[in-house]
Amino acid sequence: MWEDLVIEETPAHLPAGDRVAAVLAEAALTRMDRAVPGDPYLTRLRWLKAAMPDADLPDADLGDVVRDLCTGRKSLAELRAADWASAIAARLTHRQRQLIDREAPERWTVPSGSSLALTYEVGKPPVLAVRIQEMFGLADTPRVAGGRVKVLLHLLAPNGRPQQVTDDLASFWANTYQIVRKDLRARYPKHAWPEDPWTEPPRRGRKPK
Repeated sequence: MWEDLVIEETPAHLPAGDRVAAVLAEAALTRMDRAVPGDPYLTRLRWLKAAMPDADLPDADLGDVVRDLCTGRKSLAELRAADWASAIAARLTHRQRQLIDREAPERWTVPSGSSLALTYEVGKPPVLAVRIQEMFGLADTPRVAGGRVKVLLHLLAPNGRPQQVTDDLASFWANTYQIVRKDLRARYPKHAWPEDPWTEPPRRGRKPK
């Protein structure tokens, strides 16, 4: 090197044994932003720990996980691509894993029968993006974390764009739905836009002919 300029570069043999893993772990622990991916399972664990501080969940200390995953890997890129979800889950008890799956589920089944992904961010309610027609007949907003946290619903038009963001589904049906219906039924006449969304069967796609 000459300052920041590479003059010559030669491949080097890595030492045998655990030395590489130890050096990689040391580097990873000081550069966690480069080593740890935005793993959804880890996010769900951290989210539920914050939402249910009295629950039997460990702190998300990744030190030991990092050291285990460094074995057999040679770079931060390889470490980042590792199976973090399995490594984290392996350190939880069966009861703790069940708690996460139950109270911070990865997916939610809506009235139409579709199983849709929930998006988590620590400190915020999880988001469920779902088409309006798939929620017909449901009055209560879904809740997670033992019923403590309402899911934030992104209610979508048929084109997949949000028309309303709410955590009060009953209020949406009673107040805002008629405004949304008036705007969208002319643009998407092949989809169901009933006057009474409480009694209309939920559906995934277009209304039947």
